[in-house]
Amino acid sequence: MNIIPVIICGGAGTRLWPVSRETFPKPLLKLADGQSLLQKTFVRAADVATIKELLIVTNRDTYFLTKDECVCVESDVARVDYVLEPVARNTAAAIGVAAAVVRERHGPDAVMLVMPADQLIDNQAAFREAVLQAAQGAQEGRIVTFGIRPTAPETGYGYIEFDSKTLPQTPNVHQVVRFVEKPELSVAQELVAGGHHVWNAGMFCFTAETILTELEMHAPSVAEPVLAAVLEAKRSVSDDGTTIELDAAQFQKAENISIDYAVMERSDNVAVVPCELGWSDIGSWLAISELTAPDERGNRVHGEAELYDVDNCFVRSDERFIGMVGVSDVIVVDTADALLIAARDRAQDVKQIVAKLKRDNHDAYRLHRTVHRPWGTYTVLEEGERFKMKRIVVKPGASLSLQMHHHRSEHWIVVRGCADIVNGDQLISLQPNESTYIPAGHKHRLINPGVVDLVLIEVQCGEYLGEDDIVRFEDVYGRAPA
Repeated sequence: MNIIPVIICGGAGTRLWPVSRETFPKPLLKLADGQSLLQKTFVRAADVATIKELLIVTNRDTYFLTKDECVCVESDVARVDYVLEPVARNTAAAIGVAAAVVRERHGPDAVMLVMPADQLIDNQAAFREAVLQAAQGAQEGRIVTFGIRPTAPETGYGYIEFDSKTLPQTPNVHQVVRFVEKPELSVAQELVAGGHHVWNAGMFCFTAETILTELEMHAPSVAEPVLAAVLEAKRSVSDDGTTIELDAAQFQKAENISIDYAVMERSDNVAVVPCELGWSDIGSWLAISELTAPDERGNRVHGEAELYDVDNCFVRSDERFIGMVGVSDVIVVDTADALLIAARDRAQDVKQIVAKLKRDNHDAYRLHRTVHRPWGTYTVLEEGERFKMKRIVVKPGASLSLQMHHHRSEHWIVVRGCADIVNGDQLISLQPNESTYIPAGHKHRLINPGVVDLVLIEVQCGEYLGEDDIVRFEDVYGRAPA
């Protein structure tokens, strides 16, 4: 039996702002042990992959960040393929394109294990056992979902009601009776007490052919566009995998709908494996806080902080020192450019702040102060009227696009590493403590020819300093117009 793990890596993680942003989604969030949620999912997937291949569905904007995260993981996975969505179309479309790619490479009977990139599972042995049980159901032509046995009457999760009898020849695989939307507390208490309801974990197991057939039957508005998008996709093949850029014109026709609504709640072919995995969907800062051991007063601290007469608080700071005096039941999350302070029992309402930032088109919704690009990062150090200062880090062997700005000039000062620079008609090399000036309207390019990071300080001057003042002529990452 071939089990192909598929990791769905997307979403904004609005309840984990300010660490999670539109360009730095929830799966990339680092936990206290230094690993991101995506990296933990990658390790978990690699453990159950029978042929040591993974497929990751993400988007073009976060592709390089996603790939960098996975490259850092030690595993015996020999091949990772990436599917890049041009626009977000929810989980039905994401799973549909994954199934089409798996069928194309491994055949219609290949078993897919679909996993969100932003969950935690503590009990890997139990997870492995549940996957094998689900895979048996998948081989029998079932759509199998994973149900977490509830530990409390949670109102933030959907529930699955299942038949008490197992299906023939499939131990611990039960027919699904119905899906229940996130219930009121009194209803949740009844569901948990009854013993035949589990939390919907959003993980699935099926063959490629089974899920595509179900999509064609129940959601042709998804199936037809995604199959066309895969058929007309652009493929880049390398030794360690293939990158598949879906055809934008076809993919954007797909209905924006979740797999639960598109298939799971419409099909009578759905089964569930009830299991206890030490599972969490990490859906709020309250859930994140529980990953850190409390002190004697119930406080949990990630980073540097000094607390005086403080009870039941969570503090996370990646850079600045935090001091707190005489408060209780508060969540504090500090980043370089944004600070969140929330009542502990209102952790779910952080998304309201994010919604307002999005309506106002505020940068804090989309970007961190340090912005990741395919070639490295830039950090805005200071900005004011007609000027902006950045710290730019270029990865070894990487280069920025050949580009031009209409409204600003730039001064580049190398502080570490070496730089090859195209500046108009000139090609120059700079060492630390050397600089160059690039006038507005000049074509220019920055290249790191070395084996260590290139670090430079950029000072921009001009009447308009927006990131959209850029004309790209050439780009190794495919960002220049054709």
